[in-house]
Amino acid sequence: MTWPPILSRRFKLGSALRGSPRLGHYVFAFVLLVRLIALTRLASSPFLFPSGGDMHFYDDWARQILHGRFTGHFAFYGLPLYAYLLAFLYKVFGYSPFVPGFLQACLEAGTATLLYKMAIQVFRTPDEPELVDNRARVIGLLAAAGWTFFVPAQAYSVILMPTAWGIFVFWFLVWKIVGTECALSPLRCFAYGALIGITATGIATILFIVPLLLAALLLKPRFDPATPSRWLGQSAAVALLFVGIGTGTSPCWIHNYFVARDPVFLSAHSGINLWLGNNPEATGYPHFPGLHAGQAAMLKDSIDLAEAAAGKTLKRSEVSDYWSAKARTYINANVGAWLKLMCRKLGNFWNAFEYDDLSVIANLRQQGVLLPGPHFGIVAALAIPGLFFSLRAFRASRWVAAAIFLHMAAVLPVFVTERYRLAAVPGLSLFAAFGLQLLWQSGSLGRYRICATYLGLLLAASTFLTLPRKEPSLWAVEAYNSGRQALESNNLPLAERHLQRARSYVPDNPETNFALGNLRLAQGDPVGAKSFYRAALQADSKHKGALNNLGVLALEEGQWEMAITFCHASIQSDPADAKAHYLLARALVGTGATAAARVEIERALELSPDQVDFLALKNKLQ
Repeated sequence: MTWPPILSRRFKLGSALRGSPRLGHYVFAFVLLVRLIALTRLASSPFLFPSGGDMHFYDDWARQILHGRFTGHFAFYGLPLYAYLLAFLYKVFGYSPFVPGFLQACLEAGTATLLYKMAIQVFRTPDEPELVDNRARVIGLLAAAGWTFFVPAQAYSVILMPTAWGIFVFWFLVWKIVGTECALSPLRCFAYGALIGITATGIATILFIVPLLLAALLLKPRFDPATPSRWLGQSAAVALLFVGIGTGTSPCWIHNYFVARDPVFLSAHSGINLWLGNNPEATGYPHFPGLHAGQAAMLKDSIDLAEAAAGKTLKRSEVSDYWSAKARTYINANVGAWLKLMCRKLGNFWNAFEYDDLSVIANLRQQGVLLPGPHFGIVAALAIPGLFFSLRAFRASRWVAAAIFLHMAAVLPVFVTERYRLAAVPGLSLFAAFGLQLLWQSGSLGRYRICATYLGLLLAASTFLTLPRKEPSLWAVEAYNSGRQALESNNLPLAERHLQRARSYVPDNPETNFALGNLRLAQGDPVGAKSFYRAALQADSKHKGALNNLGVLALEEGQWEMAITFCHASIQSDPADAKAHYLLARALVGTGATAAARVEIERALELSPDQVDFLALKNKLQ
């Protein structure tokens, strides 16, 4: 039986509309299942509860909130949304990282579903745009599958990090922009602005989606042709967008301005981030000259150094201004070197080298948490030819490309890590899927010129993306982080293997030698520990951890004068270190200088009044 053309067309359209949501539901369920597999594997590994790094920073902050420390009466020094969200979840469901991981798995499934829906919107048949053809479905399924098994996405979706939340919101907004033929209404602009503002209190890079919304307002037709003035409608929409952003971010700036009485919009740690990304030793990857690498320790060091330079206690905004001024001074005095640095960051972003500063991917892969899948180099190499072919054929794909480059622009002012560039991967997955479908279709139809062009672009992209990163320190990061985490989980043989590998890359790195010293202590070898601590001091004469630990070893051996020397050096490195003052007091007691010991223990208690050991020594001296 032959259907009349009009009925045939309606039947196809109705089938497509009925089928698309159902298939989207299957996509969501499948991705959720894959993420839950990773989450359940994580729950049976030693890494479910964070012991260090950024995960511990958020977890510790959340537990402080649970204990009633809602504010320290300083401006936020770190974006607070995720910590407060964790505190809420801990309060409702009990202390377990599993519940946040489950919610993030749902968000990851939502991101994959958005990719499927976006593919249908972007890659529709140009001559019949209302039809949803099989090609768009195939592209959407390929893109969703690519995101599902993308290894860094698997890793960062299940740990205590806000990455999955920011990625979902970013691509939700892109989906809304792509899916509307007309400019957004003022009410929608307010709602999207509020969503951006709320998300910015946890992930500030979401603010770089604002230019895309403004472009949609200016370039797309009016949402209401009956509006007498186009400019009036656009002005109202733009104004409401920024009102929404101000409303969404209000928990931060209200706290900072009116509770802490410090003029900080979101968080005052932007200054130190700018300096870390723009200083004479910057590499385009995270590099912390004179600072500890962990987020909590790095933020504390940045405050201490700024206050030491100023000679007084500073507001958090003043700390931020101190580091921002250092960064601007470097840029202004070294414009040529800074431009080279920006080019280096651009190359880092588009490179297959996986700089995972937290070593989350390597550790979870070793624990069998992650399923096999592609990494950035493969996805980006496939995406570049797809991007080239799609921009001209499908105008809506330009919005996706713009979103990718806006996110890249958000990363370049600081530095490039795997988690920072992760939000660009969903868009790259769309272009990679389109390119693969185009290659298959062109080959089957005998369009060999298109195939040759695609393969040529793929070869060029692969060559560029695989330019080697030869610095030994870059290759040592993963081994060092893996070794440090193995040491914290008391897996001493694994820690030995990783830390020795890190030392083989960079023998004079102070942190690696310090970690090996701690490993020797855990192995019951104080002589070997002292050797590594001294090696750390040769590279960094003010290394506080090495000085403290050498002081402790000297105390245990009864070498009071040596202990006093190390403790004095540690205090000069960090006058606010309560433990160093306590150790110095113990060493002074050993020499009989009880009056000086009382001064030091009083100082230690001023800095940390609740330490039981400190109070016991004070009572003994009295």
